[in-house]
Amino acid sequence: MDEMRLRKTGDVLIRIFFVLTAVVFALVIASNLGAPIPGYSGLLVAVPALVLYLAGVVCGAVAGRRTVRRADLTPIEVAPPVEGEWTGLNGPSDKVPSHGTHGLGQTFAIDILIDSGRPIIDGWWPAMRPAADFPSFREPLFAVADATVVRTSDGQRDHLSRNSYPGLLYLFLEGFVRSLGGSRRIFGNHVILDLGDGVHAAYAHIRRGSVAVKEGDRVVAGQKIGECGNSGNSSEPHLHFQLMDHADLTRAGGLPFTWTGVGVPTGGEPFTVARAAH
Repeated sequence: MDEMRLRKTGDVLIRIFFVLTAVVFALVIASNLGAPIPGYSGLLVAVPALVLYLAGVVCGAVAGRRTVRRADLTPIEVAPPVEGEWTGLNGPSDKVPSHGTHGLGQTFAIDILIDSGRPIIDGWWPAMRPAADFPSFREPLFAVADATVVRTSDGQRDHLSRNSYPGLLYLFLEGFVRSLGGSRRIFGNHVILDLGDGVHAAYAHIRRGSVAVKEGDRVVAGQKIGECGNSGNSSEPHLHFQLMDHADLTRAGGLPFTWTGVGVPTGGEPFTVARAAH
């Protein structure tokens, strides 16, 4: 089986796992509410769900060994894509692949946000909050190197947060639906830059209407390309950043990176980038 088919198979199996997991949650909730649910029904769903998940992970791992063509090289150094005080999450310093999949070039991807003072999982209520309640929202994003803009996507709404317990359950279901719409619905509004030498940088979950560049533009390091938002498959406003070896997300393999003066933040690690005069 070729690498593309392996990745797609793995991603499909993991999506089915998320759906079946949601079914288990629904059965448990319904049972607690007194609905006449047959005994062991949750277990009957959970066991095949786990099998599918493990099969999906194996497919992704096998495909990853084939698609991460430059993982053994020194990480590519680029400038940080933000300024000010941020915190790293879900990065390659903690695990690889950092987001649990090699698909869409995410092997070495990282999420970063400005600490709101709230826990990552923000309790039970309110279930969802406006994007503007989070300090990362509207923060400027910058080109990490001199580059050519090869892809932009704008116009998707910045939805409410999904970082409460009910919100995360909704996010699982929503993620499956978004996956049916392809990478654009998962990444939300995004920009992809060609840095040269087969290296591309992707910025995801950009605020609607803030993309400041268009395809074909030449940008310089430090130039504003958009603002942090909450579009696509996102639990709260943050930037998803990655380097990859192709401009097409469905064909891309992830590439390791390091940010000048910062390195690669670990999960929960704050870092500061000096603000430049713009």
